[in-house]
Amino acid sequence: MDRARKAQEIANISEKFGKAKAAFLVDFKGLDVEQVTTLRKGLRPLDAEMKVVRNTLAKIALKDHPESDSAISANFVGTNAVVFAYEDVSSPAKFLADFKKVADKLEIKSGVMDGSALDENKIKYLATLPGKDELRAMFLGTLQAPATQFVRQLAAPSGSFVRLLAAYKDTKSA
Repeated sequence: MDRARKAQEIANISEKFGKAKAAFLVDFKGLDVEQVTTLRKGLRPLDAEMKVVRNTLAKIALKDHPESDSAISANFVGTNAVVFAYEDVSSPAKFLADFKKVADKLEIKSGVMDGSALDENKIKYLATLPGKDELRAMFLGTLQAPATQFVRQLAAPSGSFVRLLAAYKDTKSA
């Protein structure tokens, strides 16, 4: 790899670190091509991507992001790939945790989110949190609850009156 191509690769990795809300460092050694392809395809709809990086180039690219550099740089040992999460952070973490159950060779080493380091346990905890769409649904349900209860309260007296008339009719007919 010549200097120009290395510089371009470093700039590309640095741009991805700058754009990502979180980055997870994974060791993919032992996965076959089909599993790696499945992993990449599964991350794409979650607005995340996996990039296999050379450790030295990634460390140089991290120099542009000192908060991430101090959090993750020491873990660049061996065969590594970085999973960049651009929008929702918990969905890619959840996907990685689920994929690790299927492909036990995948090792989630560490990660970084907002400049703070994440170890494997923190990433697993992050995977248990609801995703952006689930949070939106919960919020919408919270907003709709008072209006729904109000409408039920308005309908209750007329419903009670109708049941009272029906009971009166049943007693008269019996």
